[in-house]
Amino acid sequence: MRPIPAVIEPVPPAAAAGPPRRPAINGTDFLINLLGAAALLVWGLRMVRTGVMRAFGGDLRKRLGHSLRNRFAAFAAGLGITILLQSSTATGLLTASFASHGLVGTASALAVMLGADVGSTVVAQIISVLPHGLAPLLVLAGVVIFTMSRGTRLKDIGRTIVGLGLMLLSLRLIAMAAEPVRSSGILLEVFEALGDEPLLAALLAAVLTVISTSSLAVVLLVIAFVAGGLISLPLALALILGANLGATVMPLIGTATSGPEARRVPLANLIFRLTGVVIALPLLPWITPWVARIEPEAWRQVADFHTAFNLAIAILFLPLIGPVASLCTRLLPERPRGEETGKPHYLDNAALDSPAVAIANAARETLRMGDIIEKMLRQTLEVFRNDDRKLLREVETLDDDVDKLHHAIKLYLTEMTREAVDKADQKRSIDVITFTTNLEHIGDIIDKNLMELAAKKIKNKLHFSSEGFAEICNMHQRVENNLKLALNVFISGDMKLARRLLEEKVAFREMEWAASEGHYGRLRSGKAESIETSSLHLDILRDLKRINSHLTSVAYPILEAAGELTQSRLRQQNGEIGEPAKVS
Repeated sequence: MRPIPAVIEPVPPAAAAGPPRRPAINGTDFLINLLGAAALLVWGLRMVRTGVMRAFGGDLRKRLGHSLRNRFAAFAAGLGITILLQSSTATGLLTASFASHGLVGTASALAVMLGADVGSTVVAQIISVLPHGLAPLLVLAGVVIFTMSRGTRLKDIGRTIVGLGLMLLSLRLIAMAAEPVRSSGILLEVFEALGDEPLLAALLAAVLTVISTSSLAVVLLVIAFVAGGLISLPLALALILGANLGATVMPLIGTATSGPEARRVPLANLIFRLTGVVIALPLLPWITPWVARIEPEAWRQVADFHTAFNLAIAILFLPLIGPVASLCTRLLPERPRGEETGKPHYLDNAALDSPAVAIANAARETLRMGDIIEKMLRQTLEVFRNDDRKLLREVETLDDDVDKLHHAIKLYLTEMTREAVDKADQKRSIDVITFTTNLEHIGDIIDKNLMELAAKKIKNKLHFSSEGFAEICNMHQRVENNLKLALNVFISGDMKLARRLLEEKVAFREMEWAASEGHYGRLRSGKAESIETSSLHLDILRDLKRINSHLTSVAYPILEAAGELTQSRLRQQNGEIGEPAKVS
C-alpha cells in the first residue's frame, strides 16, 4: 500500500482491547478551526492566483489569445494556464473577456474552458501529494524573495510561493481539526446519513463552492476529510460532483452584465458540467467500486475521480463544441448591430495574414470610433444647453463603447504585427493605434471632465451668460469641424489637409484666448451669471482646447514624413531657426 503523504493525517489504528475513548468534542472549536483552515486555503489560492497574474498576466493573455484559432491548441492553452493560475474560474473570465471583444469565436472559447476544467484537476492532484513539511519552507522562501527583491515580478513570484505554502499549511490544519471528529458518533452518523443522499450532498458542495469562489478549495477539503476517515468514498464522490457544478456559477455571475458573446462561455461550461453531473450522480453506486480499484488509498481515489470526471467531459464534448456553441448562440443571440456600438464590426481575424487588409479593417473601425466621438460631442452641447440628465448618462455610456473599440483595435493590430510586416505597414499600424488612442483620450475628456462639469451645473442650477454660452458654442462648433477634418486626414493622408488641420491648432488657441479675455471682461463688469459660472466656463474652454489638440495630432506623422516639420519650434533672437532640440 502506498503511504499517505504527510500533508494528510492517517486514521490511527483501533485500540487492541477495551471500548474506544470518546473525548468530548467542542463543536464550536471544531467549526472555528475548520472554517479558519478553509479560509486560509482560499486565501492561499488567492495569493497564488494574484501573484501569477501580476507576474505573468500579460504573457498569459498573449499566449491564450495566440492559441484560440485551433480547438486543440485552445484546449491545451486552457489546461496550462489553469495549472499556473490554479483557478478555472480565472481562465474562464479571461476567455470571456476575449469573447466580449470579438477576438475569439465561441467554439474556441469553449475548448479553452474544457482544458481549464481538466487543468484544475491536475492542480488538485499535485497539491494533494505535496508533503506538509514543505509548507514552512515555502512560506520562508516566499517571504525572503518578496522582502529582498526590488523588481516587481520577483515580488509577485514570492507572493505566489507564500500562497502555495499557506495552502499546504491549511491542509495540515484541516487534518488536525478533523482528527477529534472521528471519535464523535453523532457527527459520523450525520456524515453517514448525508452519504445516503447524494443529490443533497452534491447541492451542499455546490453551495460551498460558490461561497468560497473556488472549486479547488472544496475538492482539497473533501480529499482531506476522506484521508482523515470522516466521510465515506460514495459521499466524497457526490461532493466532488457538486464542487464541479458549483464552479460554473461564479463565471456566470462575473459576466452577468457583459454582452451575449461573453456570457455564452460560462453558459456552455454550465451545460458541460451539468450534463456530466446528471449522468454521473445516479451511477455513483456502480462507479464507486470501479474507482476503488484504481488505487488503494481512498483520498487518492477521490482525486482520480475528479480528474476522470473532467477528462470524460472533455472527451465527450470536444467533438461537439460546434453544436454546443450554436445552442448557446441561440440561447444568447447577438444584439442588433445598431444597439451594440462597442462591438467591432470590421476586425476580421481571417485578414490578419494580410497586413494591408488588416490595417484597412482597423482604419474602418477607427472611423466608427470617430463617429461615436462626434455623437458624444454633439450631445455634450445639448447637455449643457438643456441640463439633460438622461442625455448625460447616454454620453457616459458611449465612452464605454469608445473604450471597447480602442481596446479591440489595439489588440487586433498587435496580433497582426507578431508576424513579419514591412516598415510601411508597421508605421501605418502605429499611426492607427496612435490616432485611436487620441480618440480614446477625447472620449475620456468628454466623460470624465465635461460631463462632470455638466453634472455640477445641473446640480447647482447654474446658467451661463448669453455671451459666454455663445463663445462656448462657437468653440464647440470649431471642434466638431476639426474632428471631421481630422478623420479625413487620417483616411486620405493628404498633406494639404494635414497642413490645414495643423493651422487650426494655432487658430483655435487664439480663439480660446479671445473667449477667455471676453469672460474676464464680463467678470470685471460684475455680470452675475459670469461670476457664478466662472470656473465652469474656463474649464470647458480648457477641455475643448485639449480635445482640439488631440485631433490635430493626426497631422504630425503626415507632415513629418513629407519633411514639412522641424524638430524644434524655438527661434534664435535674430529670428532664425535654432538648432533642433534634443528629444529625451
